[in-house]
Amino acid sequence: MTAKRNAYIAAIVYAMIIGLSFLFVKQTLTVASPLDTLAHRFSIAWLAATVWLLATKQSVRVTKSDLRTIAPLAVLYPVLFFAFQVFGLLYSSSSEAGIILATVPIFTLVFAGLVLKETSTPRQKIAIGLSVLGVIYILYMNSAGTGTSGSILGSGLLALSAVVASLYNVLARRLTQRYSLFTLTYVMSFFGFITFNVLALSDHLIRGTVHQFFQPFLHADFVVAALYLGVLSSLLTSYLSNFALSRLPASQMSVFSNLATLITVMAGIVFLQEAFHYYHAIGAGMIIAGIIGVNYLAKAKREREEKRPSNS
Repeated sequence: MTAKRNAYIAAIVYAMIIGLSFLFVKQTLTVASPLDTLAHRFSIAWLAATVWLLATKQSVRVTKSDLRTIAPLAVLYPVLFFAFQVFGLLYSSSSEAGIILATVPIFTLVFAGLVLKETSTPRQKIAIGLSVLGVIYILYMNSAGTGTSGSILGSGLLALSAVVASLYNVLARRLTQRYSLFTLTYVMSFFGFITFNVLALSDHLIRGTVHQFFQPFLHADFVVAALYLGVLSSLLTSYLSNFALSRLPASQMSVFSNLATLITVMAGIVFLQEAFHYYHAIGAGMIIAGIIGVNYLAKAKREREEKRPSNS
C-alpha cells in the first residue's frame, strides 16, 4: 500500500511540474530558438544528473546491449516528446497545449491494447472516439479562426507529442522492471543532451552564428526558466515518471496528465493572459468526458470480471 501511495505522490508531482513547464517554455522561446532551448535545458539536466551521481557515489553501468534496449525509449522521451512540444509551443498557446495533453490517456489505452494486448469494450472505444473528436474540433476551429496554418501546425505538433508520451508510457513499463530508476533517468538525460546539442550547434554552424549559442544566458528570465526546465521538467520528471510506471499500470499513470492539463490552462490564463476561446472549452469538455468514460468503464469491467465465477 505504501508503494502505491508513493507512486501516486510521484505521479501528482510529475503532473504539477509538467503542467507549469509550458509556461517556462514559452518564456525561453522569447529569447532563444527551439533547438537552443532544448540544448540548454538538457545540458543542465545531464550536468545536474552527473553532479548527483558524483555526490551520492552511485554508478551507472550499462553495456552496448543495454544502450540498444534503452535507446528507443530515450528517442521517444525525451528526444521526440520535447522536440514536438517545444516546436508546437512556438505556434500555439500553453493553454491549448494543456488541452491536447489530455489525450495522452486515450492514446495510451490504444497502444496498450496493441502492444500489451489489453482489450477494451465497445463503450470504451466510443469514449475514446469522443476525446479524439474533441482534439479534431480544436484543430479545425483553430484553422478556421486564424485563417492561417500556423496554429494548426502547432496543434498538430503538440498532438504528436501526446502520441509519443503515450508510447513511452507503454514501453517504459517493461524497462522499469529491468533497470534501476536512476540508470534509466541518467541514460535518457544523456541522450537528450547529445541529440539537442548536436542539432543546435549544427544549425549555428550552418548559419554562422555559433557565437550566439550562449547569449540567452545573459537574460535572467531565461536562466530561471532553463533551470526549471532542465532540473525539474526534464531530469526530475523522468525519474518520477519512471518511478510511478514501475508501480502503476501505464493507463493509470497516464490519467495524471489531466491534472497537468488543468495546471497548464490556469497558468496560461493567469500568468500569460492568453485567450481562452469557447471552442477550447467545448473541446476540453469532450476530451475530459471521454477520459472519464474510459476509466469509469474500465473500472466497471474489472469489477464484473472479479465477480464472474471461475470455471474451476
